[in-house]
Amino acid sequence: MSFQLRDPQSSAFQLLSLGEVMLRLDPGEGRVHTARQFTAWEGGGEYNVARGLRRCFGLKTALVSAFADNPVGRLLEDFILQGGVDASLVRWVKYDGIGRDVRNGLNFTERGFGVRGAVGTPDRGHTAASQMKVGDIDWEHVFGTLGVRWFHTGGIFAALSATTAEVIVEAAKAAKKHGTVVSYDLNYRPSLWKSIGGLKKAQEVNREIARYVDVMIGNEEDFTASLGFAVEGVDENISHVPIESFKKMIETARKDFPNFQAVATTLRAVQSATINDWSAVLWHDGQFHASREYKNLEIMDRVGGGDSFASGLIYGFLMDKGAAAAVNYGAAHGALAMTTPGDTSMATRDEVEKLMQGGSARVVR
Repeated sequence: MSFQLRDPQSSAFQLLSLGEVMLRLDPGEGRVHTARQFTAWEGGGEYNVARGLRRCFGLKTALVSAFADNPVGRLLEDFILQGGVDASLVRWVKYDGIGRDVRNGLNFTERGFGVRGAVGTPDRGHTAASQMKVGDIDWEHVFGTLGVRWFHTGGIFAALSATTAEVIVEAAKAAKKHGTVVSYDLNYRPSLWKSIGGLKKAQEVNREIARYVDVMIGNEEDFTASLGFAVEGVDENISHVPIESFKKMIETARKDFPNFQAVATTLRAVQSATINDWSAVLWHDGQFHASREYKNLEIMDRVGGGDSFASGLIYGFLMDKGAAAAVNYGAAHGALAMTTPGDTSMATRDEVEKLMQGGSARVVR
């Protein structure tokens, strides 16, 4: 049994993401505090999923977000359009001249190397996306008239403000009304919650949203911090998939949230910033599926690996390839995404499928 998905012929988009997109400023191999130049990318936990599905897997996707209408916002739009994601549902907010009332978010991100971990320094207060509120988007038009097969959002957008969490619930209700599958990546970020109630607030908000979610995604820390479910026996030294621990967590989660049709988690054992063990586990339709394990995976840029896992997983379900294949599409796509710089995937579907089948890294000529 798989998901009851809308007919592609009656849907304008295979997937729609709701979330903030920031301008990522990357010092390359250096540090933010000593940099004299930065490479600019776009990135956002929810958006990265839509972009991965479009660029790697060739599916038509769209973004709902909001930008201040100034050159930085238009630069972000240009990145999004280059990535092939439909931006017609983005709200443009009048810029006040200096960003006192509304602005676009920035994210300064160091990749890390060896014993030095990756570091992210977001600068996203008063952004247009964080000020989105109920009633801003005509969700009946989006899900009822245009049609969407899969709706994706997550805990980063939920943490931006009280109103963004409300927008997620509003959108999820409309999506479910029109037969759209709803997925949510918990993506717990302590820095986003610490000034608005911390862990307690994160669990309060995420547990409310979870009532409307079909597919819940996250790593073991996300499930513990955001939903309060302990995954026993998991720590940073574990390098194998904790099937038994994951099963116990699912049993607890299903009692609280019987609406979950699938739960997926990534597992990363960090040997250093540049060497990780990487794998994933999926529960769907009463069965557990473990991905191939990627031991000693060499990392260039770990940011966005979980988002690329989500897009590969969703691709497997949208194409009705089955749960076992879906979790392996996700794990392989996430692994490849971490071999290139920037938040977003530069992988191709052929590369993902080659890696899934155990293909080597020999030169291709």
